Amino acid sequence: MGVRPALFLWILANNKTKSSCDKDVLLNILSVLTGLLSLGTGRRIQYVISKGGSEALLQALAAAAQAEPPDHSTLLPLLRLLAKVGQRDRKFGLKAQKAGATDVILSLARRNLSNHLPLIHCLWVLRVCASNVTTGTTLGINGAMELLFKVITPYSKRHIRTVRAAIEALAALLKSRSNSRRAVNRGYLGGLLRLYQDWHHKDVSNNYIYIRRGLLLCLKHVTDIQLGRETFLGSQGIEILFSSVQDCLSCKNLDPIINTAIQILRKCYPKESLPVTTVKSFYLFPLPGNVKADPPCEESEGDYESDGEEEADKNLDDEDVESKEEDYDLETDVNKLRSRPVLDRPEEELGQYEAMCPELSHNIQELESEPEEEKSFQDRTESLSSTPSNFIPSATCVKHPNYRWRNQSVTEMEPDPGEKNFQVPLQSWTKEEKCRWDQTDEKRDIAVAAQDTDFWDEEDPTRRQVLALHPLPEDAAWYKKVFHPECETSTNTNPGGMLESSDVVANLLEKHQGDIPFHSPHFYTARAKCVKSIPDYKDLAFPDFWGHQPPPYSKPMLERKYGVQRDKILDDVRRLIHPGDVIGRTVFDLDEPSHSSPTAPGCLTFFSKFESGNLRKAIQVHEFEYDLILNADANSNQHHQWFYFAVSDMKLAVPYRFNIINCEKFNSQFNYGMQLVMYSVKEALQGRPCWLRAGHDICYYKNHYRCRTAAGGGMRGKFYYTLTFSIKFPHKDDVCYLAYHYPYTYSTMMSHLDILEQNRNPKKVYWRQQTLCQTLGGNLCPLITITAMPESKKRDDLEQFSSRPYVFLTARVHPGESNASWVMKGTLEFLMSSDPIADLLRKCFIFKIIPMLNPDGVINGNHRCSLSGDDLNRQWLTPSSQLHPTIYHAKGLLYYLRSIGRAPLVFCDYHGHSQKKNVFLYGCSVKETLWQAGCMVDTAVVTEDVGYRALPKILDKVAPAFVMNSCSFLVEKSRESTARVVVWKEMGVLRSYTMESTYSGCSHGLYKGLQLGTQELEEMGSKFCLGLLILHLKSLPCSKKVMAQAALLLDLEEEITDRTQRRCSNSSLETDDEPPCVEEIDYNTDSCSDGEEDFTELDQEIQECLSWVEGETEDEAVITGQTCSSKALRGLYISSQPASNSTSLRSTAVEVYSGFESSPV
Repeated sequence: MGVRPALFLWILANNKTKSSCDKDVLLNILSVLTGLLSLGTGRRIQYVISKGGSEALLQALAAAAQAEPPDHSTLLPLLRLLAKVGQRDRKFGLKAQKAGATDVILSLARRNLSNHLPLIHCLWVLRVCASNVTTGTTLGINGAMELLFKVITPYSKRHIRTVRAAIEALAALLKSRSNSRRAVNRGYLGGLLRLYQDWHHKDVSNNYIYIRRGLLLCLKHVTDIQLGRETFLGSQGIEILFSSVQDCLSCKNLDPIINTAIQILRKCYPKESLPVTTVKSFYLFPLPGNVKADPPCEESEGDYESDGEEEADKNLDDEDVESKEEDYDLETDVNKLRSRPVLDRPEEELGQYEAMCPELSHNIQELESEPEEEKSFQDRTESLSSTPSNFIPSATCVKHPNYRWRNQSVTEMEPDPGEKNFQVPLQSWTKEEKCRWDQTDEKRDIAVAAQDTDFWDEEDPTRRQVLALHPLPEDAAWYKKVFHPECETSTNTNPGGMLESSDVVANLLEKHQGDIPFHSPHFYTARAKCVKSIPDYKDLAFPDFWGHQPPPYSKPMLERKYGVQRDKILDDVRRLIHPGDVIGRTVFDLDEPSHSSPTAPGCLTFFSKFESGNLRKAIQVHEFEYDLILNADANSNQHHQWFYFAVSDMKLAVPYRFNIINCEKFNSQFNYGMQLVMYSVKEALQGRPCWLRAGHDICYYKNHYRCRTAAGGGMRGKFYYTLTFSIKFPHKDDVCYLAYHYPYTYSTMMSHLDILEQNRNPKKVYWRQQTLCQTLGGNLCPLITITAMPESKKRDDLEQFSSRPYVFLTARVHPGESNASWVMKGTLEFLMSSDPIADLLRKCFIFKIIPMLNPDGVINGNHRCSLSGDDLNRQWLTPSSQLHPTIYHAKGLLYYLRSIGRAPLVFCDYHGHSQKKNVFLYGCSVKETLWQAGCMVDTAVVTEDVGYRALPKILDKVAPAFVMNSCSFLVEKSRESTARVVVWKEMGVLRSYTMESTYSGCSHGLYKGLQLGTQELEEMGSKFCLGLLILHLKSLPCSKKVMAQAALLLDLEEEITDRTQRRCSNSSLETDDEPPCVEEIDYNTDSCSDGEEDFTELDQEIQECLSWVEGETEDEAVITGQTCSSKALRGLYISSQPASNSTSLRSTAVEVYSGFESSPV
């Protein structure tokens, strides 16, 4: 194919058709090119383009058009080739304009308004030229739109091909905003609406779907501009399209029309602000010193940062696009990629962290001291509010008036004579008795104290009432009085109410079967009473109090119902058209509690003022439908994703619909089979205390709400998304909790640590629970040390004990990632278990664990930030001791370990990922980063230990939920301040990881197609420990005894693992792409493909026309890829069949041409 096409193109460019011989040569060349380009793939056309084919054809067209009269036998094949080649040439429009061909095409079209065969060919080329916006604008100025409106007619069965070609050319022209503005100013938008209505109503057999869709594409482009949208609304466009879509829903063949119409409806839906007074968080916290608690200003929707440490900062719908964007973010400076151990604080400050490593001393008496073992539960709960002796206060930590922490260790607790004896249940104490602090503090910051006093004094005084309990009736009223007394309008004044309340909860606790491992309502209530929160919570969520037991089965991914997204969007449009049908009653409102009307008959009651709760406002839309608004992170105006709230007073077997209307993510796993979780109080009291996956008709899509600049604190045009789901509650008048993911509160974590400590074997397990620091909100951040006790008091055993390598684990830096806490729970329980592998693991490592890096965020229902309004996982580079104390001191402890030559062998930060399935690791590699960025890597200069890949490879084999293919070891510029990168660079830890666990489920392996539950997440935590043991055996020298023990245990473990993994062979060979949904999910109307640039569509039109001209009958034509019925296809030819079946191409063309010539437009 190499030489001849080039020669043909040269002849075309230089042929002036001055003689019949030249004309024959030209026709032969065009025939050969047509045959060549009709076969094979588009690579042939690209080759022709690369050899100047577009320019040669355009020059030939200009020459052929000069003939008088025009010779259509030459022009028509030329125009067909131009249309075929031009649609694949990105610069074709500019080339045509430069060659003067656009004027030639317009002139030919005007001269052939009554000659439909050449007119169709001109319209095809016009459409291709207009695909370039600049050329399209020029064509619009030269009157192309006026020409096309002369061709486009109301409904008619004649000249269907011509009308279709004209509409598609007009749609291409209207991509130019100048043309769209011109069309609106000249009244063409109203004309397009009338044309669409006419074709819609009269095309009762749906024969001309492509014409109706083409008119919608024209409207879609016109409404890209503000003037177009305003004119569309003023012309009743919303009502017209909504009505037409309703007519089409019953026919699946009409999906192209429905989808395009819905895109227009979404785009033209009037934009509104959220129905809240301000998008700033309802919870504001006074920061220390002169730091202002102003919410951060968000740059734009595209720059909005996602929820996982490794999720792209730019929310992108397509993962391929995401990977391309990621390449630009890669760090390519080798000097910045290399380890640089530079302190960010004075070296003498590191000495304070020595107290956090008592295991490094050889004091056997200290190791064996267990003052806590003999204590009664009452004594333990009396001292839970004390602070460990190793508490490290930040220099300017917030000091609340009338409160002071005591220096007392959790492992060395003694009853506080100044604190009132506390008896379970929790509901019998008042706020003043929660945590007794001393009023004397000579070093208190007076200004901060005064500021804090004003803040706390503004709190609602009704919160200080005694929690009233009442006997247990059969309905849900008892529950609200016990656990949510603020829902009650009156206060219990019965002097015996407290005693009566105690009896009720005592009866509940007697009913509690106690078969939930590692959970105790007694321990939970004891811990919960000392929690410090901005809203000063005094209520407990029942699931956290009662406990959760994993269900005996895993739930499969929810199958997406076809058309669910468009149905929800149409419901939104229906609200706009019929506002009188909307109730619009506010039933819950944190901002204006007096405006709430929860006692309205027939409506649900909402509540979220408990630990980790997040619901700001609930509005009843219809009898069984509610719009919900989430609260932003404290001291912020963004990060709406985590939700956790209670509903009650429901009816049985009624599908209630909930719409969370201020989500911010561009995409969500809710569109790929993920469900939220629900907990029923009645089910729990009947012996089934489970968080279960729930909800149907789940959909996540972009809505019409926008953030005003003033309301958003300077944010520009922020978009919101709706998460909508329906639920049938299992019982009438139940109390059900709904959450984004399985909740895991701060009090749950603290009580879990208490239980682990109580149940441990002190002769085998070394356990120390210390306090890393105090948070901004006054809560303790625990630090756990776990290893094996030395085998004896001999010096060698003590040295082996203190010389074990460290493993440093952290979790829950992002409060909304509760799945990370469940994984951490599995890790802690396995490490404290009597499992022989756990015992061997404790003998190999010293574990330093910070199970919750952001207690304040978790307590106050945040999704991503701390009380400072900062993402703590973006503060590791330069943390502030004032604003980010947990990060500051965690980094300080790591600095200390490195300074004494004991940097961790492994560092892992547990996270959750909202947009990907499976569990996977992110690590750090210099070479992989440079290779991915396309940089040349000199292996002699850049050396790297590949040991960072060992642990993820091991986990891929031992952990069913883990997928190696999803792991990445790239270092991005935007991640330079995350824990993973900072610990890798500054501490020199080769195996520094982020472990991401999905909120959803797995696409690989044993759990493929299933949603992960707490049991699977905990299993991942235990399998991580197993992976550490195998890593240790592979990478570090071990004694023969340890090796022998490990070999036996790992053989048994491998046998079990292999047995389960055989069920899912070849899983590792699968790709990590999202499975396609039943329908295309359009998150952003501006980016959705409408199919108008599909090459095959125009190619097919050309081929149909060519076949028809060559004399094929309707039945012989091969037509594929149409969305309409065979009857619709037949409509293409009603007025365009040839008069004869002669084999002569020229005679057939003449006959057809004559037929067109005799018929008017």
